[in-house]
Amino acid sequence: MDEKDQERLRLLLELFPNAAAQLRGALSNIEFAVSRIVPPEARDFNREMDRNAALLYQSYYRLLRLVNNFSDAPYLLDDKPLDLVDRDLTVLVGDVCRKAEAMAELRGLHLEFESQLSEGHLVAVHPEGIERLLLNLLSNAFKFTPAGGSVRVGLQKVGERILLTVTDTGCGISEELLPTLFDRCLHTERRDPAPHGLGLGLPICQGIARAHGGQMMAVSTPGKGTQMTLSLPDRRSDHLVISDLPFDYAGGFDRVLLELSDALPMEAFLQRRTD
Repeated sequence: MDEKDQERLRLLLELFPNAAAQLRGALSNIEFAVSRIVPPEARDFNREMDRNAALLYQSYYRLLRLVNNFSDAPYLLDDKPLDLVDRDLTVLVGDVCRKAEAMAELRGLHLEFESQLSEGHLVAVHPEGIERLLLNLLSNAFKFTPAGGSVRVGLQKVGERILLTVTDTGCGISEELLPTLFDRCLHTERRDPAPHGLGLGLPICQGIARAHGGQMMAVSTPGKGTQMTLSLPDRRSDHLVISDLPFDYAGGFDRVLLELSDALPMEAFLQRRTD
C-alpha cells in the first residue's frame, strides 16, 4: 500500500468511527420508538402491522450493519493482533452455519458445512471476529447466488495452515476486480452500485484475518461462482500477544440476522413467518 492509500485510510479512521457513534445513538432512538409503536405482542395478531414492522426492522438492521462497518474502519489499517483464545473451529463455524441455514432457505439456497479437521482440533482465534468474518462472507454469497443455488462452507488443514472456505454457485467476480477485491473501498471507480454498499465488508474481513496472522484469498469464475478462503496459522494461543481492541458489534441483537440483513428478504424480519 503506497503513501497515498495510507493517507486515505487515515482519513477513514478519523471520520468513520465518529460518524458511527452519532448514527448509533439515532438508531437506538428509532428502534425504541418502533418497538413502542408496533410491539411484538400486537404483531402476532395483525399481519399488516407485522409486515410494516418487518420493513422497518429490515432497514434498521441494514443501517446498523453499515454503522458497525464504520466503527470497524480501524481494521483497515491496524496491524495489532486480537485477543486470541483456543477454540474448536468445527464447533464455532458449525454453529454459525446452523443458525444461517434457515436464512439461506428464505433465499431459496442450500447451505452446507463440512469439516475435515480432527475432532477437538483447537486453533487460536478471536471467536467474535471469526463469526463476523464468516457471516460477511455468507452475506456476499447469499446476495450473489440466485435461488436454487448452493453455498458450501468448509474447514481443512493444509500443512501448518487452517483453511476456512466459503464457496458459492453465484454470478462470480470479473477478473479485473479480483486484484482490488480486499481494498475496494479505496477505489471509488470499482465500488458496487447501490444497494451493495461501500465495499467495506471484505477489507474488514482482510483486517480480521491479518489480526490473526492470516490472510484472505479469492478465486472466482464469472457465471460459475466464487470461493473465498481464510488462511489461518494452525497454532495455539499461549504465545500470542493480547490486544485491547473491542469487538462487541451486535449490540444485543441477533448477530446472524444483523450480518445477513443485506442479503435477506423482508420475510426474515416478520414476527410470524408462517400462518
